[in-house]
Amino acid sequence: MTMRFEQILAEGIAQCSYLLGDTGSGTAAVVDPRPDCDIYIERAKALGLTITHVFETHIHADFLSGARELVDRLDGTPKLCVSVEGGAEYDFAHEGIRDGDKFTFGQLTLETRHTPGHTPEHVSFLLYEKDNDDPWGVLSGDAFFVDSVGRPDLLGDDKTEELTEALFRTTQEFYMQLPEGVLVYPCHGAGSACGPNIGDRMSTSIAYEKAHNKYVQITDLEAFKDEMTKDAPPVPTHYPRLKKVNAAGPEVMHGLPRCIGKTPEEFEALIAKDDVQLVDLRDMLAFGGGFIEGSINIGLQPILSVWAGWTLDPDKPIALVSEKTTDINEAVLRLWRVGFTKFAGYLNGGIAAWRTSGRPLAHIPQVTVQELKGSDLTPLDVRKNEEWDGGRIPGAIHHFLGTLEDEMDQLDRSADYAVYCQGGYRASVAASLLHRAGFKNVSAVPGSFGAWSAQDYPVET
Repeated sequence: MTMRFEQILAEGIAQCSYLLGDTGSGTAAVVDPRPDCDIYIERAKALGLTITHVFETHIHADFLSGARELVDRLDGTPKLCVSVEGGAEYDFAHEGIRDGDKFTFGQLTLETRHTPGHTPEHVSFLLYEKDNDDPWGVLSGDAFFVDSVGRPDLLGDDKTEELTEALFRTTQEFYMQLPEGVLVYPCHGAGSACGPNIGDRMSTSIAYEKAHNKYVQITDLEAFKDEMTKDAPPVPTHYPRLKKVNAAGPEVMHGLPRCIGKTPEEFEALIAKDDVQLVDLRDMLAFGGGFIEGSINIGLQPILSVWAGWTLDPDKPIALVSEKTTDINEAVLRLWRVGFTKFAGYLNGGIAAWRTSGRPLAHIPQVTVQELKGSDLTPLDVRKNEEWDGGRIPGAIHHFLGTLEDEMDQLDRSADYAVYCQGGYRASVAASLLHRAGFKNVSAVPGSFGAWSAQDYPVET
């Protein structure tokens, strides 16, 4: 008999889910699954386990829950268990769980503990070996992170103070009272906006956090409130939407959402429709050299999920352009993780098919840091506030990418903007948004601030 415990990372959204069980009983549970759920089914099969339960720590805001998808893929057999603490309600079939509920999988026991603050219904799961009263681990969801804690401001200003107080109590009265040897396995890692300044490690211990986590070291409520307010990252636009979708119950897709290939003629007619969003998945240099007018450049990297969530409309179907048509399934998967399930189609043969057909291409100049230095171009910084505050190109103006579309009226349409971020990815997203909105004197800076700094060029703080 062997206890099995696997942490499964979804890069880009920096989301951690868990498969845990026992080969003696042959039973297992999945906690906080993502929608592309084949990985849990395949791992359980490889380990000789049957998934009997699917748990959620809370109603997620940053990614599309895969709980219903996973249960459906397993013919509806597993129990779908969600917290009904804090008055939580759901519009799908479920089994409600509360503080103190226990579930046993062979030698492994999960104990539900109500840990509100990030959300009112949030629960954590203490992990025990059978017949042992001391937990060896805790699945902390979004209540507690490496070097951080969950943010309490996702339900709006009228709930933030109440949730911040609840989070303080959860931190001090639950987490800081656990034995120091308990291992902590959170739902998110570095890069997620579900908590401020989340650390790089994928797990931690109570002892380490007591020694190094500044949020748990604050034992005064008012000081805790001030620190959480000061450090809160911007709320991505897709968070409030996904919170509602996950409470209602995401549509079960029975696998990857469909996205059908189109000829250049069909694709041209498709993107002429007002409600279709055109996304180009290529690298910024390839995109800038020639793209279909109206495209947004969100490159096919793991971070695509996050910036698609910020910039795309879930109610409008998405049309995809790539370098290779083999990239399409990966793009659909990453978009699905943040709730996009409507796809108008993709350009079969990639951008080469469009180019070969003789159809027109638009361009965004790519300006090196050498060309930018000493030029008359206005540097436009689209990084986060803390990046801007840490140092920027002299003479730059600042508009965070996540709010750029709402702030375009503050920009001078006659100015020559050179858009930069840290490495270039976000700069190309921003430049494409500006171009689509009618800004024609826009360029993007490959390498961006990282390249500027590498050349030891002057930095303004």
